[in-house]
Amino acid sequence: MFFLMECRHHPGQDAARDATRPAHRDWVRSGGNGLASVLIGSALWDDDGAALGHWGVLEAATEAEARAFAEGDPFAAGGIVAEIRLTRLADTFQAARIAERMTTEERTT
Repeated sequence: MFFLMECRHHPGQDAARDATRPAHRDWVRSGGNGLASVLIGSALWDDDGAALGHWGVLEAATEAEARAFAEGDPFAAGGIVAEIRLTRLADTFQAARIAERMTTEERTT
């Protein structure tokens, strides 16, 4: 199954986000140690260039695994994330059109 993950950050978290970013990127590359695969994602910014959060398209066996991935992200575990939203994408979602996945390790489930 595919999910759109939207994570909104608490304001004023720039220093914490910068310090946690390497661990966050490792989490994405590993798919949360195999919980999910991140097809594509990016940071979210406002018109003034302030960080709002991040988003990603996930592939996971269940919504529970997608949520465990989102909640286990060092940004979330470190208190940077204020809100996580997961929306299941249509079964007709064309994942094959995304040329290069962000997760480089195979899912374990």
